[in-house]
Amino acid sequence: MKFFYIVFFLLIGSTLSQAQNIKVLNSLTKEPVFGVAIYNVDKSKSVVTNFRGEADLNVFLETEIIYFKHLSHILKKITKRKLGQSNKVYLVSNTQGLDEIVISASKFEQSKKDIPQKIVSTNKESIQFTNPQTGADLLENTGQVYIQKSQLGGGSPMIRGFSTNRLLITVDGVRMNNAIFRGGNLQNVISIDPFSIQNTEVTLGSGSVIYGSDAIGGVMSFYTQKPQLSYTDSLLFDANMILRYATASDEKTEHFDFNLGYKKWAFVTNASYTDFGDLRMGSQGPDEYLRPEFVLATNNGDVIIQNNNPLAQKVTGYNQINLMQKALYKPDANLSFDLGLFYTATSDYSRYDRLIRYRGGTLRSAEWNYGPQKWFMSNLQITKLSSNSIIYDKIKATVAYQNFQESRMDRDFQSNIRNLREEAVDAYSFNLDFEKQLSTKTELFYGLEYIYNKVKSSGDEEDVSTNIVTPTVSRYPNGASWQSAAVYTSFKYKPNTRFVFQSGLRFNHVISKADFTENNTYLNLPFSTSKNEAGALTGTAGISWSPNNTLQWKLNASSAFRAPNIDDVGKVFDSEPGSVVVPNENLRPEYAYGGELGLKLNFGDKVILDMNTYYTYLDNALVRRNYTLNGENEIVYDGELSNVQAIQNASKAWIYGFEVGAKINFTNQLKLTTQYNIIGGTEVEGNIEVPVRHAAPSFGNTHLVWDSGILKFDAFANYNGELSFYQLAPSETEKDYIYALDAKGNPYSPSWYTLNLRTQYQLTNSITLTASLENITDQRYKTYSSGIAAAGRNFILALKYSL
Repeated sequence: MKFFYIVFFLLIGSTLSQAQNIKVLNSLTKEPVFGVAIYNVDKSKSVVTNFRGEADLNVFLETEIIYFKHLSHILKKITKRKLGQSNKVYLVSNTQGLDEIVISASKFEQSKKDIPQKIVSTNKESIQFTNPQTGADLLENTGQVYIQKSQLGGGSPMIRGFSTNRLLITVDGVRMNNAIFRGGNLQNVISIDPFSIQNTEVTLGSGSVIYGSDAIGGVMSFYTQKPQLSYTDSLLFDANMILRYATASDEKTEHFDFNLGYKKWAFVTNASYTDFGDLRMGSQGPDEYLRPEFVLATNNGDVIIQNNNPLAQKVTGYNQINLMQKALYKPDANLSFDLGLFYTATSDYSRYDRLIRYRGGTLRSAEWNYGPQKWFMSNLQITKLSSNSIIYDKIKATVAYQNFQESRMDRDFQSNIRNLREEAVDAYSFNLDFEKQLSTKTELFYGLEYIYNKVKSSGDEEDVSTNIVTPTVSRYPNGASWQSAAVYTSFKYKPNTRFVFQSGLRFNHVISKADFTENNTYLNLPFSTSKNEAGALTGTAGISWSPNNTLQWKLNASSAFRAPNIDDVGKVFDSEPGSVVVPNENLRPEYAYGGELGLKLNFGDKVILDMNTYYTYLDNALVRRNYTLNGENEIVYDGELSNVQAIQNASKAWIYGFEVGAKINFTNQLKLTTQYNIIGGTEVEGNIEVPVRHAAPSFGNTHLVWDSGILKFDAFANYNGELSFYQLAPSETEKDYIYALDAKGNPYSPSWYTLNLRTQYQLTNSITLTASLENITDQRYKTYSSGIAAAGRNFILALKYSL
């Protein structure tokens, strides 16, 4: 303990002794900013930062206002006294969307304006200001990703009419999708800790050339906090602690992170813990969403309890821990080794949409829980720049191991039998990516990838009255494997600063193997093993053209694919009340062909309009349809006679949409932004076309933001259109228990809006206060296809302390 106090006071003393010597850093990258002009009001005194971003402020008086000016950053002014003991000044980049750098389009840094596709970026400052509670909320705050939730511990993204395993998630360039990513709603994105994220890049539309299978509707790329070097012989130490509370879910969150930086070595540690209570819905809205009663298990059996507060969604609370450790070794400016370790675990959490189903006028389930959702990843990335090799200028090698664990536990009301199913996936991946400058006008990106997944799955039935456990059919064939090998190339031609052409090709070969011997004891399948092989060639081509400083056109065409995974080939589960999905070995990849056209209008950085339209055709679509097993269309599953279904290449789909966004900079401090998305689509079911399941209603937002640097306000509205009974997909109309009812008693998804206010105040150089009042009018609503109602009026308060 004495050692701790000695170190603490040494740090304070060091800070005080260097109060006159400051370091100017980019607020996002934390890199030093060279050439910052620092001056007083009449410019009679001035200094300029050196290549380390350092400057001496001794020339200025304590009460003087000091200006920090740099061409690529927003002007900052502050008195020397307010700098206090801090020796760091952070400048915010003033780049508009056209000048941003993105990584996800080619695995290497490129200017965003060169990419033919639309990419939505979110930086660390924006994440801290919006204060998302989960990784799903972080995506939702972009305004162009729609989020469905079946439970509080949920969050299934929808992008341009696609969802679940037709979207790809990456973390630090490593593919998160695994062999059991399902077509039903997914909540894996909540394993990603928003506090650890440096920036996100959401690619709207196909990303198969770079990322392979599953990247049909979009790619969600998360890049985590990077260890920061000191670049000197002295130690660089940064630390942050955050406390947050939210009223609607009684959320209590604690987070801390710290960075140790040396000349060539750096380490960053990140830990977060969140505890959620039962979520309270709003008071103004459909009565169908209320929770009038719930089941309670007692020593004398299950009983139905009247809910004394029908706005409280019993039982939805859970807790979660997120840990991250990263290390960086940079022996010279052109070579770096990055190691990342991640671990996330939730408690058990209820699947709320299953707890509100009725059968015969009585709640059907006594319990329906997901077991702990656990995710571990270790990845090592080696990057070599400025090579003299004739085959590459930059090379990046990434090797990663991931372990996913999940489980399900359900028991019917007044039943003694609890169904238990556990799954785990070991996922190994290797990527080798290259960049080569062929000439001043052309660049070549290429690489290869190998992925191997191994699935473990078990099923049991537990008699809760005797605690006797007996084996039963597992969700997946135990020991199944899925592997993918691919090569890709992408070409960029930029003859001048106004025109860019990019194209690419990728060939993938995918093999899945499954042994159904164990499950055949219960299912009597007509086959005991299956092997599914598929090759896929996909491509993309597009242009970005800026004829002048006002206009920018983007045109892109692409193909994408999704190969059947183990969830498609071998899953056994109850898809809905009275239906069971069984394995099908005769599956082929589904293919998507699409194009998009974008136009950006920039009127002197004062008014910016951004419009995109797109169209996608999905062929050989993998969908759930009625099936027969050994000539039977019904079997007994978990004690219930159930209709037999299977995943099949049985459909086609046509999806289209229009996106429009605007940004108006009234002054340097006051701006208005707005975004609106219109999505439509149909798919073939039988001999007719029906609405696509994952085409979200029209949705958007409008923000009025005032930012003085120290104080920031955001008054904003979120809004969502209606989907009538006739606009719902057939699979959705069968879930009447999650929807409101129209005048005819049919389920539908009502329109809704929320009014919200958010503010952030820099109390001192070390303390930041962020507060939000969401859903001010206390609306009761559900995002489309969600089982749980969204939060009612919600006050969120977060306090951040930085050392």
